[in-house]
Amino acid sequence: MVSDEDEIGCVGGDAEDMQIRNLVIATVMASAVSPGVPATAAEQLHECAKATTRCDGEISVPLDWSDPSSERITVAFAWSPRKDAIGTILANPGGPAPALPVIPIIEEALGPVLDRQNLLVVEPRGLGESTPLLCPGLDLNVPKTIGECAAHLGPRVQYFTTDQAVADMNAVRQALGVSKVTFYGNSYGTLLAQAYATRHAESTAAVFLDSTMVTTREGYATWPVRTRLDLLDLVCESSRACRALPGTPGGTWTRLVARLRAHPDGKVPFTALAAVGASLFQPVFGREANAAASAYLQGDRAPLHRLAQAVGTSPTPPLEGAQWAGYLAYLCGDGAFPFDRDASPAERSRQLNRYYLEERPLKPFTVTELGGKTRLEFCVNWPTPRHSPPVPLNAEHPPVPVLAVGGDFDTNSPAEVAEEVRRFPNSTFIRVRFGSHSLAWGDQPVDQCVRSVMRSFLAAPSRPVPPGPCSAENYRAAGAFPQSAKEVMPIRASVLTREERRLVGATFATVEDACTRRNPYSLVHSLLKTEPGLRGGRLDFDDKAGTIALEKVRFVGDLTVSGHIHLEGSGKADAQLLITGADGRPHEVRLSWSAFLAQEHPPVSGTFDGRVFSS
Repeated sequence: MVSDEDEIGCVGGDAEDMQIRNLVIATVMASAVSPGVPATAAEQLHECAKATTRCDGEISVPLDWSDPSSERITVAFAWSPRKDAIGTILANPGGPAPALPVIPIIEEALGPVLDRQNLLVVEPRGLGESTPLLCPGLDLNVPKTIGECAAHLGPRVQYFTTDQAVADMNAVRQALGVSKVTFYGNSYGTLLAQAYATRHAESTAAVFLDSTMVTTREGYATWPVRTRLDLLDLVCESSRACRALPGTPGGTWTRLVARLRAHPDGKVPFTALAAVGASLFQPVFGREANAAASAYLQGDRAPLHRLAQAVGTSPTPPLEGAQWAGYLAYLCGDGAFPFDRDASPAERSRQLNRYYLEERPLKPFTVTELGGKTRLEFCVNWPTPRHSPPVPLNAEHPPVPVLAVGGDFDTNSPAEVAEEVRRFPNSTFIRVRFGSHSLAWGDQPVDQCVRSVMRSFLAAPSRPVPPGPCSAENYRAAGAFPQSAKEVMPIRASVLTREERRLVGATFATVEDACTRRNPYSLVHSLLKTEPGLRGGRLDFDDKAGTIALEKVRFVGDLTVSGHIHLEGSGKADAQLLITGADGRPHEVRLSWSAFLAQEHPPVSGTFDGRVFSS
């Protein structure tokens, strides 16, 4: 006969596991076993433990896991068992936000891993279907409503934090009779993963971290609010043309801010300029930001105006609604801030203002220039009376296999993530060049590469991590923006005259600039259906047909380009164009090349007025 301990899955567990086990048994027996009927071990498990297909359920848990007699709350979960499973994936997609609606994305990312492993997704308390925290009228941009929300929810809100949420997850694990789980955490889910592994080490088999959050020495999550001038260097370092620009990227950006401070430009408000700098993970901004800043300082405003206009079209998600209460509970309860946890709102505000003045995390901007508030302000009016670090102070990180992937453009730098992950003695960190956030969730080549690595690890965590770096770098940063065709490097084609080679070079620069706006890693520009040419004309994008129409586009001032570009999914590009140079003479030009390559001068072939050439 199977013992209670074997069935619940807590053999070898610590004291906290035993406490959870007893609470789960008591809860399930009270709700599922008829009075006077002896309870077998199987009856003590949740009914989903017997399921053969997806089973959505819930359990009752204490509000405060340190006080079994505290208020009971409900935690929801989804359990997807597999026949002959060799393990269980416990997944959290991050946020902090409801997890159950994201299950299809999780399943797609895990793919064939789920052929042999169960999937468990637990809705974190306070979110979605797990005793949600709700505050009607809440607006994160209005501090008064945040304080009112905290007062409305009362003292119980202090228990809607990660340390309590992972205890819930462990209780669900025990209620299903699962001995160990491999935790797959994405974004905020990586904080839950670290908390789970350090608080429930005996039930952790392995951990995969995508876009890892970093914790302080005390175990609280950091919320970096800073200007990353180092990313300007990153996008420039592999481009000879960008490195040839005067000064350093960070120095140029600082001079640009000083110029705009002294001579404001309505087309480039500081908020837009900061947004351009924060969007370097998108190829158009990464490719052009340094060159546009340099051009502006030299009197050519068009490139920076174009970037500022594009970033202004980016949709901003609303920060209001009753459901944001759960987000605040985790953000403020789990986080480390430049103010004391036990200080009053007024004192917190003073400490935060002192931090902005002394540390200047947003330099070369001031916080006032960027609207007067950042994410840090959200928690000034949110009380945090309980000591609740997600990762316990001086926690022992278990020697289970841990794999983390992090991109250059993520919230935390690869160096910061690597240091965080090293706390696990059996860990590996993989840097994804030019990668951003949630690396295994998209359908681009870099996402597929990261997925492959992730799936190999989750299928057999004890095996060595497969070799082969993943990278999203598919462009080279631009150099000086030319204003006339004579400033463009002539194409190498011996069958053409020097003037014709220069015209073809300027024509290619025009179509390359247009194609950049359909780089597969772009977000903002992928939403634009039309865009002005740099110095005149218009670009129209038909993504369904894979075409870009150019109507009298001027990338340089003395060359007009009209026609069509056809882009294939593989990146192969063909253009049929009619160009007119400074002398007013029209020319027919056809070009073929491979777009979206990390090359300064990709090979180009085509015809110029019927004559075939190749570079």
